[in-house]
Amino acid sequence: MIEATIPVSGPEETVLLFGVGDEHLKKVRQRAPAKIATRNGRIHLSGDEQAVMQATAIFEKLKAAVSREGALTGDRVDEIVAQVTGERPAINGAEVVIQQPGITIRPRTDGQNTYLKAIREHDCVFCIGPAGTGKTYLAVAAAVEALRAKQIRKIVLVRPAVEAGESLGYLPGDLQAKIHPYLRPLLDALGEMMDYDQLKRYTSEDIIEVAPLAYMRGRTLNNAFIIMDEGQNTTVPQMKMFLTRMGAKSKVVVTGDATQVDLPPHTRSGLADAVERLDGIEGIACVRLQTTDIVRHRLVSLIVNAYEKGEKR
Repeated sequence: MIEATIPVSGPEETVLLFGVGDEHLKKVRQRAPAKIATRNGRIHLSGDEQAVMQATAIFEKLKAAVSREGALTGDRVDEIVAQVTGERPAINGAEVVIQQPGITIRPRTDGQNTYLKAIREHDCVFCIGPAGTGKTYLAVAAAVEALRAKQIRKIVLVRPAVEAGESLGYLPGDLQAKIHPYLRPLLDALGEMMDYDQLKRYTSEDIIEVAPLAYMRGRTLNNAFIIMDEGQNTTVPQMKMFLTRMGAKSKVVVTGDATQVDLPPHTRSGLADAVERLDGIEGIACVRLQTTDIVRHRLVSLIVNAYEKGEKR
């Protein structure tokens, strides 16, 4: 029998770790049957050596997840517990796992699982869904995996620099400084999957290229994994131009949210047009994620639903 302690910052963190009604705590006890109690600002663990070691590792991972994500869903806790215990609960029997150094990125919903499978099985994939469904993050993870496996030689991340209520011209700095905010989400995703020095080296060597859509004209991209984020903000000619940049041994993923179009009124979205126009072509897939696939803070799905109801009214 051994003992261990884990410090917590206060009652709020304890509630986040244990869950409402100790929901998360029960999951931990089921997989790692140690005796678990709290006193004096610490979680106290005791019992069989293996159970205590596993429970300690689970709570450390839960603490790290809470600090990044806030309140955790039951599925997220299941995922963390499975990482520590070595279990791999499949999603509808068709699990897709992307391994990166130090982390395991796996789909957390059936919709995300379908999305990753589509990326692996098709050369061109369109993914449409609301904010927080992992459209960009999972595409970038798949691209990094393909680069590390030497299936491709280059990652190209593209975003249309469409102004959402603010004028690009009034932003301070040169052109690179002006477009940087538009590309930030792509850089953030990359930053979670490789260390800063490696990302800087890959960028300087042009192995990873992050650029606005306008820079794609006239190019042919071979042996590349090309991701366009915010595809709903392209016009029909822009989308055609982008898709025809695809060269030999390349893969294209286009993500977007049909409810967040920032184009001028009466301008048809290139994403909506492409999904309709290219439907049924072999090698092209379209995945639609729903609010049930949102994996950000639990309030995000409620916010999205509230806005969707308002728009319908």
